[in-house]
Amino acid sequence: MTNPTTLVVGAGGFLGGAVVRSLDAGADAPGAVAARVPWDDQDAAVQALVDAVRSVRSGPTPWRLLWCAGTGVVATGADVFEQERRLIGRVLDATRGDDSAPGTVFFASSAGAVYAGSDAPPFDEDTEPAPLAPYGHAKLAEEQQFRDWAEHTGSRLVVGRISNLYGPGANLRKPQGLVSQLTLAHLEGRPSSIYVPMSTTRDYLYIDDAVAMVLQTLDLVERQGAAADPVTKILASGQPATIADVIAAVEEALGADLDIVHGVDPSATFHGLDLRMRSAVLPEVDDRSFVPFRQGVGRTVQAMRSGRPDAAAHGSPDTQQ
Repeated sequence: MTNPTTLVVGAGGFLGGAVVRSLDAGADAPGAVAARVPWDDQDAAVQALVDAVRSVRSGPTPWRLLWCAGTGVVATGADVFEQERRLIGRVLDATRGDDSAPGTVFFASSAGAVYAGSDAPPFDEDTEPAPLAPYGHAKLAEEQQFRDWAEHTGSRLVVGRISNLYGPGANLRKPQGLVSQLTLAHLEGRPSSIYVPMSTTRDYLYIDDAVAMVLQTLDLVERQGAAADPVTKILASGQPATIADVIAAVEEALGADLDIVHGVDPSATFHGLDLRMRSAVLPEVDDRSFVPFRQGVGRTVQAMRSGRPDAAAHGSPDTQQ
């Protein structure tokens, strides 16, 4: 199969940036095209994205569009997500009727957001989504936007519902990513505030494992040939950890105790208490050796201490994660 031309939207963010680095490092791959988007101006952002999507789809060769961009977190208000949904809709509507070679779309969604209120963990693709926050409702709506576009254009679609990502390169301006935020607070000499029970459980997926799973999933879907039904896959490690476990792992990596403050925040009601994950779709993707959690935490802490540029990305107005 001819290597596809790949456009990454959100290349300045955590997942998108890691995807670009992985593709650029590949010996046989043509690398990735990083969309350059002025996110602070929606009209300009839409035009830049339409131009980028049309460019990657206009040639005779297969293409991939990896949409890894996203502005919000669990505590973000619904108005922000409405703007994001409108932007996606405008881009997809503008490109819906374009002629194109066969291609594949990957949309990065959030497993924790869409299953936050679901029953009986561990959750898999047959679990009924039950979002608690505007974040989860927005992700489900955006998933549907891409399903509609893929059906209309005859494109393959993979919706990746990703568990808790961690590792070097997280955007530290976003108030998420417990491993990085605990480490950052310690390095800056300030306490970390915890607003949910210490038994709160998440599935932690190291960034390099996540990228490998995304790319393998796309390879497998494309080998099926012609466009078929959209594939929804949970990307998770099966390595659950409580907040207490995370604190202990970060303290071990730092060689110091963390200053933890227990507080109250209205957004705490949006967080599911037990978000263990597993996947029943394309099981060969999950048949891998995942980075052990404490090892991944150690790598993250070491990278942040060293001040590597890819270890403590602070983001900028023209990037999204």
